[in-house]
Amino acid sequence: MANTPSISEEFSPKLSPTKHTIMEVVSPKLSPTKHTIMEVVSPKLPLPTKYSIMEEAKASRSREFHINHDIPPSNLQKTVAELVGTYFLIFAGCAAALVNEVQTLTIVGIAIVWGLVLMAAIYALGHISGAHFNPAVTLALAAARKFSWKLVPMYLLAQLLGAALASLTLRVLFHDQGGIQATMTQYKDSTSDLEAITWEFIITFILMFNICAVATDHRASRDLAGVAIGATLLFNVIIAGPITGASMNPARSLGPAVVSGVYKNLWVFIVAPILGAMAATLVYSILRVPKPEKPDESTKSMYNELYIHPEV
Repeated sequence: MANTPSISEEFSPKLSPTKHTIMEVVSPKLSPTKHTIMEVVSPKLPLPTKYSIMEEAKASRSREFHINHDIPPSNLQKTVAELVGTYFLIFAGCAAALVNEVQTLTIVGIAIVWGLVLMAAIYALGHISGAHFNPAVTLALAAARKFSWKLVPMYLLAQLLGAALASLTLRVLFHDQGGIQATMTQYKDSTSDLEAITWEFIITFILMFNICAVATDHRASRDLAGVAIGATLLFNVIIAGPITGASMNPARSLGPAVVSGVYKNLWVFIVAPILGAMAATLVYSILRVPKPEKPDESTKSMYNELYIHPEV
C-alpha cells in the first residue's frame, strides 16, 4: 500500500492550471480526496455557458410571441374595423362620382377607384374583421355557416353607420354641388324594376361567387384575394354602373339615401344584392369540398382567415 501511488499523485499533475483553479473556486469545501477526484472528473462535465442561457431566453420569448400572435381580435375590434373599412369604401367610391361632376373621370375611372379602395381595405382590415363592408356579404356568409350569427347585428350596424358617416362627410365637402345626388344608385324610367333587380342580382352574384372562391375555400391562395375581389367590383361597375349605379351593397345605397333624403327605388338595392349574394354561396357550396384534417388542426385559430370568423 505504501508503494501504491495515490489518486492525487497519479492524475493531478495532468490537470491544466486553468481547470485546477476553476475547481478550487467551485469546491473549496471538499476534502482533499474528494477534491482530487473532482479534479479528474470535472473536465468531462459540461459547464453552463452564456450562449446556452441566451438561447434558452430567446426560445422562451419566441414561444411567448407565438402564443400572443394566435390571440383572435375582440368583437369590438372587428366592429370598429368594419365601420372604418366601410367608411373608406363609400367615401372613396362615392367621392369619385362627385369628382366626375367637376372633372370628367368617366365610368372607367370611377370603377377603378371602387376596385382599388376595396382591394386596399381588404388587405388593411381583412385579418381583423374579415373585410365584409357589405350587409349582403355578411348575411350570405352567415347563411352558409361561414360566419357567426351572433356577430351579424354588430356588423350590419357598423356597415350602415360607416356608409352614413361617409355620405355625410361628402355632403359637407361637396356642399357647392347642392347635394350628393350623383352618389345615388338610381335607374332611368326606361329601365323597369325587374330589369334593375336582375342587373343587381347578377353583378352581386358574380361578386359573392368570387369572394367564396378566393376567400373562403381552403384550396385557393388568399394572397391575391384582395386583387381578385377588387377586380370583380371594378368590371361590375363598368358594365352596370351606367344602368343601375352598380350598388351590390345595401349599405352603399342606404348611406347616400339617408343623408340626401331620397329613397326612390331603394328597396331594389336592398333586396336584389342580398338575394344575389345568398344564391352565390348556395351555388358555390356545390363546388366546395371538405377540408382535410391535420393533427394540429384542433388547436389552430381560424380568425386570421379572410372572411371566415366563426365563433367557437
